[in-house]
Amino acid sequence: MNTPIVVGVDGSRQSLRAAAWAAAEAALRHAPLHIVNAFGIPGAFDGETKPPGDWLDPHRRESESIVRAAVEGAERRHPRLVTEQESVYEAAVPLLLRRSEGTRMMVVGSAGRGVLGDLVVGSVVTALATHARCPVAVIRGEERGGEAPVVAGVDGGPASEAVLALAFEEASVHGAPLVALHVWADLNAARIFAGALAPFDVEPVRQAETRVLAEALAGWQEKFPDVEVRPVVEQDSPRQRLLEWSRRARMVVVGSRGRGGFTGLLLGSTSQALIQHAGCPVLVIRR
Repeated sequence: MNTPIVVGVDGSRQSLRAAAWAAAEAALRHAPLHIVNAFGIPGAFDGETKPPGDWLDPHRRESESIVRAAVEGAERRHPRLVTEQESVYEAAVPLLLRRSEGTRMMVVGSAGRGVLGDLVVGSVVTALATHARCPVAVIRGEERGGEAPVVAGVDGGPASEAVLALAFEEASVHGAPLVALHVWADLNAARIFAGALAPFDVEPVRQAETRVLAEALAGWQEKFPDVEVRPVVEQDSPRQRLLEWSRRARMVVVGSRGRGGFTGLLLGSTSQALIQHAGCPVLVIRR
């Protein structure tokens, strides 16, 4: 079964941009596109309480209009794309988390308004990146083509396999090179302990961390022989290096949690910084 890509829209320019990105991704993968708007207010009209009709009816019509506009835009750009549309009186987070089950990817814009208006750094994106059952794409920054690479943040931990699987797939689908980035030390700590670390020879550590990346990449080139891979091992702040790479990348792929060389790769630090400040779309995988 060809699982769908789901995009949340709220009528803002950023969410329509996310819908266009999701449509292009779905078209490349020959996957259906599910466009959804949730127009419930968290905490309001809970339980058996229903909103009054003079509130519900115009909000439902607005929601349906928002979804219809996104669908028309997607179908205009990709006439063969199979689309589904959904307008639901429900809070955004529980609806989108449910839709993430059995979904190829969840896509949201980097900012918005209304009920889906927290789509950057706010409750919706944080909840999705933390709890969604599929990769979450936050569409922000510039969208680059050509030789712009897919950049994968690899720490050698449990999430690395999922990160690389998605990064190789994206690079293959887009015909883009892949940069596999492993950052093995945080220079902020190095500055603090500079005196103690001065006589320390970092070269054996660098060699060991190079092996970590090589082991993580083992077998992937055989699965994706069409993808040009550039392994990069650096001693730096993971957050800083990923943000710098995002300024010239097609997209950045990271896990929602990390360890080892990416000890900062926890939602709210490196992943959160990318969601807020990356110069390109960010794909976050929860593992």
